[in-house]
Formats: sequence, structure tokens, C-alpha cells
Amino acid sequence: MHKLVLFGLFAALQLGAADPRIGSWTLISAQSSLDPPNKLSITSLHGTVHVVMSGETHLDFAAKSDGHEASVQGNPAFNQVELRRINKHQVEVKEKKDGAVVVTIHDKLSNDGNELTSRTSQKGRADRITVWMRTGGKKAANDLFAGEWTQDPSKTRLRQGMALKIEAAGKDGVHFSGDFSYSARFDGKEYDLKNSTNDTVTLQLVDTHTVDSIYRRGDQVTQTDRWVVSADGAELTLTTTGTLETGQRVKETMVFRKH
Repeated sequence: MHKLVLFGLFAALQLGAADPRIGSWTLISAQSSLDPPNKLSITSLHGTVHVVMSGETHLDFAAKSDGHEASVQGNPAFNQVELRRINKHQVEVKEKKDGAVVVTIHDKLSNDGNELTSRTSQKGRADRITVWMRTGGKKAANDLFAGEWTQDPSKTRLRQGMALKIEAAGKDGVHFSGDFSYSARFDGKEYDLKNSTNDTVTLQLVDTHTVDSIYRRGDQVTQTDRWVVSADGAELTLTTTGTLETGQRVKETMVFRKH
């Protein structure tokens, strides 16, 4: 069984590019605000991020996540905005009036991508905290799959202590390392494997929670893996079906935890 390739992995769409807040949100709670907006929509529009807040307070603007100023119309409090992505979970927004910063907002996404916490800082006022719950929109695949994973022995028949690591590898690519390694893109093409009894792998993203990896030896498909990540992003279930070098057909399910 140890000769069976037990790892097939997945690619990421728009690695390092997409704003982690993209989606639709509903207000859970707000501190120190009499009339907070209760709906938030963040979408990607022609290379910019389009933000719309609605409710008692309305806001509508588009900006790039590069820290450069963008004009905002129809808001008396500010007429410019800067949007800067800090990392895959955090974004900073600066609201300006005629070039001077009047408000700084720090947005932080939860690890599972379903809760957004905003800290609003303004001179002369205490910081205000606003919490949003995701109600729609897809999270980027790399936010769910990338990271370091270890086998959960309590949920796996084969207790081999396996571990794997997934990293971004350029635009739309990943580097996988475990019992063997490869670098591949999510484009349906075959990529070479290192230190494996198989020759190539093809990656197919079924949806943001599911990835199929197809392995070949020569012209023959020898193994197909399906990875499914849990809703909270903490657990990964692998179902692998393949053929050993002896010709024996096997099917196995393993569970991994992110750490």
C-alpha cells in the first residue's frame, strides 16, 4: 500500500490577486454607530474592487488594491479612497478628504472566510468595530486548500502520519510537496512528478471545496484522487482510487487537518 501515490493536489485560481472580502455580507453587530449599513457587497470589476454598502448609510466606490487614490463621488465625508491588501486575510482602507486621511478601516477575514471584522479609526474618536457574516460569493480556492496538512489518525484507517504542504507557485499555480512533489497549474494540462511511480498529474477544480487530481503512467490513468475541504476550512478528506504496480485495484479514504 505504501507504493500507492496517496497525494494528488490542487491548484489555485488567481493566487495572490483576489480581494479576500469578495462576496456579499450581512451586518452581525456594530459598536458606536447609530445608523450603520446592514448590507455589504464586494465584487471584482475590470481590475478594480467595487464596494457597495447599503441600509441607512449608503456607499458606492471602485478602487484598485494597490494603495493608490481613487475618486469617490456623492459622499460629503470623503472624496478619495485608498485600498491596500495586506495579506490573504486583511485589507486596509483609507478614506480621504481633499488628500487628507479622515478615516482608516482595517478589515480582517476569519480563517474560514465566513466572518469579516472591520476596525474603524478616526482622530478624536474611539475605534469602532463592525462584524459581518458572509451570505454569498465564492472564496478563493487557495484560501481553502493552501497550507500545511497532517493526517488525522482518529479518522483514518491508515495511520501513517502523512503530511503535505501546498504553496503558491507563480500565477495560477501551486507547488505540492509530500511523499513526492510537483509544480502545476489549474489548466487541465499534464505536469511532471518528482520521486513518484507515476509520470504526470492533471488538476481539475470541481468547485471551491473540491479538487480532482488525475495521475498517469505512460498513456494510462493509474489513479484519481478527490479532495474535499470542509466548510470551516480546517479538514480535508481524500478519496483515492488507483492501481498498484502489481495491478491490484485499491480505494482508500484519508482525513487531514490544517495546522
